[in-house]
Amino acid sequence: MKTNLITAEGLQKLKDELDYLWRTYRPEITKKVTWAASLGDRSENADYKENKRVLRQIDSRVRYLRKRIENAQVVPYSPQQEGRVFFGAWVDIEDIDGAKKTFRIVGPDEIYGRNDYISIDSPMARALLKKEEGDECEVITPMGRKLWYVAGIRYPAS
Repeated sequence: MKTNLITAEGLQKLKDELDYLWRTYRPEITKKVTWAASLGDRSENADYKENKRVLRQIDSRVRYLRKRIENAQVVPYSPQQEGRVFFGAWVDIEDIDGAKKTFRIVGPDEIYGRNDYISIDSPMARALLKKEEGDECEVITPMGRKLWYVAGIRYPAS
């Protein structure tokens, strides 16, 4: 089960996607389906079949987005979070070999298309929660246990 937590920016992106799908993209595809249907025999009409398939995908995504938006819990920034890793934090970590990574801990709906965001549900995020700069954190990976050090924590300007 996915966590319903989301940042304010993430929620706005979901709303923008829903708005685009419902007000712009779906009407375009509906026009194409109507046009293709007007050509007659639908059994061998590739345009009709393909656009009906796209319409089903849009409708499925719209249902999903509406449900996620309705159940989303926006986690606002709080000054008490400073200095520790919580939801919404940008975290700089380093391993014993000097390899560095930087990412933001966000909700599961926000990670797609971003390689600098990780889900609050991920093992890395779970291991980092409540840590402070200088703390070490052990993460169990497919290749075994890995030790990371928290090198920096910051929160986006609210």
